[in-house]
Parts: sequence; C-alpha cells; structure tokens
Amino acid sequence: MKILDRIQFSTETIRGPEFAINNLLKHASTIVGKISGYTLAAIGISCGGPLNTKKGFILSPPNLPGWDNIHITKIVQDELNAPAFLQNDANACALAEWHYGAGKGTNNMVFLTFGTGMGAGLILNGKLYTGTNDSAGEIGHVRLAKNGPIGYNKNGSFEGFCSGAGIKRLAENIISEKMDNGKKVSFIKNRDELQKLTAKELAEAANAGDGTALKIFQISAKYLGMGISILIDIINPERIVVGSIFYRYPDLFKSICNDIIKKEALESAANACEIVPSALGESIGDYASLSVALNGKQLQEL
Repeated sequence: MKILDRIQFSTETIRGPEFAINNLLKHASTIVGKISGYTLAAIGISCGGPLNTKKGFILSPPNLPGWDNIHITKIVQDELNAPAFLQNDANACALAEWHYGAGKGTNNMVFLTFGTGMGAGLILNGKLYTGTNDSAGEIGHVRLAKNGPIGYNKNGSFEGFCSGAGIKRLAENIISEKMDNGKKVSFIKNRDELQKLTAKELAEAANAGDGTALKIFQISAKYLGMGISILIDIINPERIVVGSIFYRYPDLFKSICNDIIKKEALESAANACEIVPSALGESIGDYASLSVALNGKQLQEL
C-alpha cells in the first residue's frame, strides 16, 4: 500500500459532530481532487465504538460526545460518490497489521490496542470477526482483579491495568500513597505534577531506573500477561500483535508478561503463539482506515 497524502486535524468535540464531519469531507475532497491517475474505489472509516458497522452508524462513542446515531457512511458516500465502510478502530488496526504489518501471513491473529484504552481486533480463520452486534473483542472490559484501577467503568479491568489512562490511575494511586507516607518520588515533586503525569513520562522514568516507575510497569506487565493468557486459551491464535504503549516500550513488559503467560496459559497454545509489537507503529491509524476500505470492497465484490 502506498499512502499518497494525509491531513490531520483535531475533532474539537466541543463544537459538535458537524464541525469534524465537514472538515473530514472538505479534506477528503481536497486529497481526491489533487491526486491524478487514480479512481476513488472505496472509503474506509475507523472509529471508536459503539458502532453499527453493517448499517454504517456511529452510536454515541464516549470519546465523541454528541455523535449520536450518525449515519456516517451515507454522509461520506453522498459527498464523495464512492462506497464507504465503517469499522471499530481495534478491528481496523487488526486488518492493517494482518494485511501489512506484524500479522501478515497468519490465519488467526489478535491485535491489542493498548493505547488510550484496551480493545482487541480478531482475525479468525482468515477473516475479521466482529461478533453478533459489533461487540467482539472488547477484552478491556474483562475483570482481572477484585481491586485495581478503573477502566471501562469496571474496577480491576484489563483496561484499568493496561491502557494509558489505566497506567496513569495506577501511578496516581501508588505515588499518592508514597506521598501520604512522607516518601519522595524522583520524577514527581508535588501533587500538581502527579495530576499532569503521562504514561510517556512514567516510561521515561522507568527506563532511567526509577524503582517506583518500574514497579508500576511491572504491575501492568503482569496483568497484560493475564489478559493475553485468556485470549490464548480461548482463541488459540498464531500471533498477538500489541500496539501503542507496548510498541513504544516493549522492554518494560516482555519479560514479566512472558513469565505470566507460561504460568497461566495452556502450554501447547502458548507455544504456538507469538507476542509481538505492532510493525506499523505510529502509522497504524493511516493503514487502519485504508484497510477498512480494502476489506469492505473485497467483501462487496464476493
């Protein structure tokens, strides 16, 4: 796949869905208009759920307030005069890694987002599997511990331990307790700094050898191994591709994660499965939408 052009802008959700949709249509029309020698065959849309991908509706995603029952595929098709296809972002990334990245050549593959949230895209028997109503792969909702950071509105969930937001909450809890006991943390001076702490800053502290930061990532790595073990036992995939935070900082996770998998997962299934970082890295979002277009067009032509 060759990416000819790209335009990036903020959705500015406070301005309502019309603002972002109009911008999408304007920029898409601009790109299509200035690329010669090509015919627009299909359009792919990658978006956080919940969605109705069969009918092309965005159904009130929590990160897109006001986007309620938006018939996005019809809007885009009518404007650009080409078939449009919608897919959950985790599924879109799974398609991208399967076609062009670390999942290439597999028949059964799982992609884990491990970014702002935790979700899974499933490639089963050589096809994207989305479930009865587009809810397949919501592994972040699975509770892994009785207590723990909240993710997916659930205490101790996979997303609570293994996402950017979850790691931040975990850090806030651990560092606050240290501060309450009069202990210092090398990379945080006060509670104002703690509130602004990012997963990136925490990872940098861990890579620099800070014990508190390392402990936080060790906890996350443990639960990553537990969540992956569940996927291995249920799905028996050839490969599990992990994006975002794992892709950026694999050495903070690999050892502990692999040790947990050895203890928790069925040996035969674990031995048949590779755990690898995303090959598309920071470009995965571009490949994801294009892969949705490709997949939709292929299914349409069957």
